[in-house]
This record gives sequence, C-alpha cells and structure tokens, in this order.
Amino acid sequence: MTFYCVFLISLVIFRFVIALVNFLSFAYLPKVTSLTKEPSVSILIPARNEEENIGTLLEQLATFEYHKLEIIVYNDHSTDKTENIVKHWATLNSSIKIINGHELPQGWLGKNHACHQLAQVATGTLLLFLDADVSVKKDLIKRSVGHFQKNELQLLSVFPKQIVESIGEKISVPLLNYILLSLLPLSFISKSKYEIFSAANGQFMMFDAATYKNIWPHEQYKSSAVEDIAIIRLFKQKSLASDIRLGDNDISCRMYDGLDAAIDGFTKSIFQFFGNSRLVTVFFAFSTTIAPFILYFKMGVWWSAAYMIGIVFIRIFVSLASQQSVVQNLVLAFPQHLVFLIIIIKGLIYKKQKKLLWKGRNILQE
Repeated sequence: MTFYCVFLISLVIFRFVIALVNFLSFAYLPKVTSLTKEPSVSILIPARNEEENIGTLLEQLATFEYHKLEIIVYNDHSTDKTENIVKHWATLNSSIKIINGHELPQGWLGKNHACHQLAQVATGTLLLFLDADVSVKKDLIKRSVGHFQKNELQLLSVFPKQIVESIGEKISVPLLNYILLSLLPLSFISKSKYEIFSAANGQFMMFDAATYKNIWPHEQYKSSAVEDIAIIRLFKQKSLASDIRLGDNDISCRMYDGLDAAIDGFTKSIFQFFGNSRLVTVFFAFSTTIAPFILYFKMGVWWSAAYMIGIVFIRIFVSLASQQSVVQNLVLAFPQHLVFLIIIIKGLIYKKQKKLLWKGRNILQE
C-alpha cells in the first residue's frame, strides 16, 4: 500500500509538470502577417444534418482574404436543410461547391467516407478538413499555412477553443483538455518519434495534399471511430512531420449540445486517450477517484491535502491553456469527475455491445 501511495503522489506531480509545461509553451498557432508563398488550399467539410451550423461556417469562410481557396461540402444524406443552405452559399460565392453523398459502402464509417470522397475531388496543394460546427476567423488560414510551411509539416491538427453554454456541457466538455493537457506534453508530438506521444482532432486537420493522396489515411482507417488519432500515429510511423496546436479566438467550437451528446461523443474515444487500453483507462479513473482517501487513511491529512492542492493547480493551468474559466472548472471539478466515470462505464458497455449510435449510424460496428 505504501508503494501505491507513492505512485499516487508521483502521478499528480507528473500531471502537474505536464500541465505547467503545456501552459508555459503557449501552444497556439503563431501570428502571421504575410506569407512568402501562398499555396492553394482546399477546405473540405463533411456535413450530415448540419443546418444549424453549416451556414454560419460558410459565411465566415466567404470573408477569408485568401486568393487560392476552394471550399467543398460533402452532403452526407442529410434529411434537414443542409443541402439547400450550401447551395445558397454556392450561388453567392463561386469557391463554394457541394457534393451529394454516395451510398455508404460496407465497412466504412460515415465521416471517414465523406473525408475520403472530398479528398478525391480536391485540387489544393493543402487539404484542410473542417467540421461543420467549427467557427473560424479570417486569420486562421494564414496562421495555419504559415506554421505548416515554417515547420515543413505534413500534418497539422488544431483543438478548437471549446464553447460551453449549458450546465451539461460545463461538466463534460472541459474533460477533453483536462485529460489531454495533464497527460501529454504537446511539444513532444512534433519532437518525438514515439507513437505514445500522439493526439489529434478531426475538427481541424491540415495535410500536404501529395502526402495525403500517397497514403489515403481516411481509407486506411475507414472503420475507425477515432480516425484522427489513428492517422497521426500512422504519420509518426512513417516519420512524417506532424504537429498539434490549441485553438484561440480564431477557431472555436461548441462541440456538443448538452450532456447526453457530450457523453456519447467522448465515449467513442475515451480509451484512445489511454493508448486504447481499457485496463489503463479504468486504472487511471479508479486511482484518481480514491487517491485522496487512500492518502488520508494511510499517510495522513497533509499528504491528502497536498494531493488535492496538486489537482487544483493542474486544473488551473489546464484551464488557462485552454482559455476556459478557471473558477468554473474548479467549482465543477467534482461533477466533471463523476461524468468522467460515467463515460468510462458507458464506454465499457458500448464496447461489449459493439453498438453506439451517432447521427443515426452505428460507429462501433465490426
């Protein structure tokens, strides 16, 4: 038991150091005033029943002051007004195009198939996959391209700044960065060749088009519900330069509308945060839940208090790096942890049942 207590204290110190490093590294896209070379960019947007979001995104993209830009939306059998909205914007801006989806082939997940179809018709030197619910500002393209060129990247992924509105979102969505930024030093993703240092976000993924079309990564991981992480691991295997950045005001997203959607959304990817190991995930959740009590009863109140202080500072630095409310995340720390446990439990259940419906499709099918 003494060894386990030492492990718990070491874990919180380890996570504190990583959270601090991520905060101090200022891991956002650098500001760019001009580009030495302006490559053509294809912005590729998979959309399925996105009538509430797609018009806003296309309106924002239409204001971009970037000369070599094409915007292609893949309408994936939407049953709402998505297609009409895209067609409306296409009449207003010649750079906007729409593709109506084909029947989903056996073995493919919808988003992966949409991205693959989009890439096949894209003509840009760079391919930028954007989710329809992302909100962007006009400096985003120049900042992304500038960072991509300067670092000679083959893949760049950005975690948008998360917008939370309902109480359900406030006790769930911050978990994404709380886990990521306290377990993974972002600078290691670009500097280390080891696959363990991998993370990506499918909401924003920019590729060198020639590299993408040599590999066709969405086709390779056509049945993966967490294709973004699988793809960056593939790029690491092939020693292709990759990087990940945090979003600021130039790119944001209301990832989920309410608690239920957030739980289901995180359920499909929770184990990937821990190397796709259910055992490691459960062990981490169990250890972080009982740590204050174990330390209190076995080592005394001061050790338990020191652990809790470490957790507080981890949440402070993660919140600051994520540009989230520090006070809000501290006040809601306990319910956020409960939601984390619920996500893991539901993830285990869904894995056993091999069934998780997302936008009307089973994304855990074999």
